[in-house]
Amino acid sequence: MRVFLTMKSAAAATLLLLAAAVGAATVPNGVKLHATQTMVRNNGSEPETLDPALAESVGANNISRDLFEGLTAVDARDRIVPGVAETWSQSNPTTWVFKLRSNAKWSNGEAVTADDFVYGIRRYVDPKTASPYATTYGIFVLNGKEIIAGKMPVTALGVKAIDKLTLEVRTPYPISFMLSMMSNPQMGPLHRTSIEKFGKDWTKPGKIVGNGAFVLKDWQVNSKILLDKNPQYWDAANVQLTRVTYLPVESDIADVKLFESGENDWVYQLPSGTYEKYKKQYPNEIRNAPMLGLRYYALQNKDPILKDVRVRKALSMVIDRDILAQRVTADGQLPAYGVVVRGVDGADVTQYEWATWPMARRIDEAKKLLAQAGVKPGTKLVFSYNTLEYHKKMAIFVASEWKTKLALDMETESMEFKVLLKRRHDGEFQIARHGWVADYNDVTTFLSQIQCDSNNNDNGNCNRQAEELINQGNNAKDPAQRKKLMTQAAAMIMEDYPMIPLLQYTIPRLVKSYVGGYSLENSLDRFRSKDLYIIKH
Repeated sequence: MRVFLTMKSAAAATLLLLAAAVGAATVPNGVKLHATQTMVRNNGSEPETLDPALAESVGANNISRDLFEGLTAVDARDRIVPGVAETWSQSNPTTWVFKLRSNAKWSNGEAVTADDFVYGIRRYVDPKTASPYATTYGIFVLNGKEIIAGKMPVTALGVKAIDKLTLEVRTPYPISFMLSMMSNPQMGPLHRTSIEKFGKDWTKPGKIVGNGAFVLKDWQVNSKILLDKNPQYWDAANVQLTRVTYLPVESDIADVKLFESGENDWVYQLPSGTYEKYKKQYPNEIRNAPMLGLRYYALQNKDPILKDVRVRKALSMVIDRDILAQRVTADGQLPAYGVVVRGVDGADVTQYEWATWPMARRIDEAKKLLAQAGVKPGTKLVFSYNTLEYHKKMAIFVASEWKTKLALDMETESMEFKVLLKRRHDGEFQIARHGWVADYNDVTTFLSQIQCDSNNNDNGNCNRQAEELINQGNNAKDPAQRKKLMTQAAAMIMEDYPMIPLLQYTIPRLVKSYVGGYSLENSLDRFRSKDLYIIKH
């Protein structure tokens, strides 16, 4: 169950949270801590950047949340807790006022002020920054959409420093997930002086200035990233870990081997089909829980072959998600037939009518669609994925589905994750492995994958009629009406078959039993190092 600290739209309603309710790592009574509070955690890939405005991958944001802190934060149990802001209130449905704590400091000892938030958020939406994530949150701040499009100056953004410790944020319409959204590093403060002094090098060790619970000690590309406890952090007294090592291991097999040899405390993700094996082998260290995330394949909608919706539909129809989930990944994931996953607020889960058809009927229909589109047997499709055995096994299965059922061939190409990210953004792919983990619990985070003008839409699709429904939904005052409109919009866009939804994520991994603070009530898979600790062993 997700627990959020929510507010009713009463003018000037203020939510005050005591520091005791926020504390970092909460060590249960009777638990003894290890003398050495260090942890090694695999992060799945080399981060593309440590600049919060440019970070888009899960791995980069994992580290960013340790180095930077926003107005709010999300703890290990999915709860919204205070970050730099001690309290917040709404003077009206579209105006939020955040009161900053007076003891918040940068890692160089300087005070964190409301102006630092104004600078950070403005920089994030500024077209000059060219953030690939700008529309993810920027459109929810007043004038953000227009600024990102270059139609208004960045100074028009709805963020304002009332005084050193008071920040006002205005939105274009009521945002129910505002507190969750403001927990993301992209919406946090930045140290302007260091950025202007060092330019693109400002995120390097010895130059980066953050306000999070940890500081960057060392960054050895493709080897490891070392973070040390930040003594200037306002809640440093409650932070247990003194050092966190992030590994960029992309091979899930190598990841497990490091865990078994004692060189890694935290496996990023188990290899496909191994969950039951490791569950029996390591019953005290196996971890798995559902999450708000979608595995899917991006389709280049402008590709000469894939630009025909009949082809995209045929490819999606013949993939047996049940076999994929039960026999290939075999780790509790659920078949997905739409962009909205189970548990997301703001819309109902929908699926294609053919999802309940017998496979034979689906195959017959898919063959007819390909014939109508002029796609002949033996046609080759190219699939791009980042190097990981998990993705490779999924690709082999899907290639077999298309080969045996539709007589189509799939050529695969493997690459580093950073390379795949660029290829997807540049549209230099035909079919590509993709996935999305919610940034906050609302349907808009998933709609960003298929919306017009969204930085996160790598498919190149656009449905303006559905876009209007989304706009109506965002402006609807009645939650039920908003949910209805968002559900209709999602279903309408998916009828264009912009991408192929496959599975709803789970989080199958191994975590050493002595790592305290890990929670299965974490549907966003966000674990701040400040919430973790090492138990005596």
